[in-house]
Amino acid sequence: MVVEAAGERLRRWRLVLGGGEADGTGCELGGRDAAMDGALGALYGSGGGGKKDRGRDRSAGLGASAPSVSRWLGDIRKYFPSSVVQVMQRDAIERLGLSTLLLEPEMLEAVEADVHLVGTLLSLNKAMPETTKETARAVVRKVVEDLEKRLATRTRANLTGALDRSTRVSRPRHHDIDWNRTIAVNLKNYLPEYKTIVPERLIGYGRASQSVKKEVILCIDQSGSMAASVVYASVFGAVLGSMRSLNTRLVVFDTNVVDLTDQLDDPVDVLFGTQLGGGTDINRALAYCQSQITRPADTIVVLISDLYEGGIRNEMLKRVAAMKASGVQFVTLLALSDEGTPAYDREHAAALSALGAPAFACTPDLFPEVMAAAIEKRPLPIPDMSTHR
Repeated sequence: MVVEAAGERLRRWRLVLGGGEADGTGCELGGRDAAMDGALGALYGSGGGGKKDRGRDRSAGLGASAPSVSRWLGDIRKYFPSSVVQVMQRDAIERLGLSTLLLEPEMLEAVEADVHLVGTLLSLNKAMPETTKETARAVVRKVVEDLEKRLATRTRANLTGALDRSTRVSRPRHHDIDWNRTIAVNLKNYLPEYKTIVPERLIGYGRASQSVKKEVILCIDQSGSMAASVVYASVFGAVLGSMRSLNTRLVVFDTNVVDLTDQLDDPVDVLFGTQLGGGTDINRALAYCQSQITRPADTIVVLISDLYEGGIRNEMLKRVAAMKASGVQFVTLLALSDEGTPAYDREHAAALSALGAPAFACTPDLFPEVMAAAIEKRPLPIPDMSTHR
């Protein structure tokens, strides 16, 4: 057993190191392991002139040929789990400049679709030929539908509960009484001889579902570094937009501001309405959002940005301060993704925190809790950012 364990360790180190005279393992690969090594070498090899491993070239590379890349995509899907395939695809696009190959429909059909691939496709949107757009939309729609299945139910449940709690009334109808809280506040009125509580004070819920109770404005930075956040925010925007108790507006910006609220019923349309890349003018975007606020005390503005401001910094901060002073709940998310805390403008983040609008990175799983806290006007569940670097 000890020999087998040592052999397995050598095999894994050999796959990591890539072979050659300097790897020190003395381990030969064959069959499936050799094929995996070839797939890894094509992506992570050092390029021409790399070390040879018994006739196999760990640094053969993928080249710029669509057929060779297509074969490689098939290989990695065969030999590696989906999560690893997604990482390798992302590395191939970044390291080997394969983005343009995604403009070919047959290539899109071969890839493993995920949030990062959607971001890449959106960045190529304007360069995409008409023959590819239909395939690209199908790829994006699959990812979006998967995300909605994962996120929608929990989001609606969290926010519906928060909306109910935010509309508590002291004279509820019988079927609107919150019995747990009513009993808790009336325990002092317990009559032991009758073994009952006299409910002098009733606590209940208003009928949040019958009218709009909160206004939500999602203000999304569409600069290139925010690609995953744009994808998740569009999905959440569609989920929030489907709730009758919320009036949801979705605004995207770079140096220009685009209101995509009328497309909220289809997040794929929202995504193809964005244009990833370009500059950033947060102040201009917040000025537009501010102009849309009619009920400050019932409004939540969610700014999703890394805060690298290209506009007027002091004006941006004044707008945030003015919105908060009017009663707006202001939430700043440095990212809405699974990747943790991105690079961000720390000076701007500190200035917003001083205004009572702390900036933090948020995972998609945490977002419903953040929104529920904002709706109820209680402290936000801010994660420890030191664990997300």
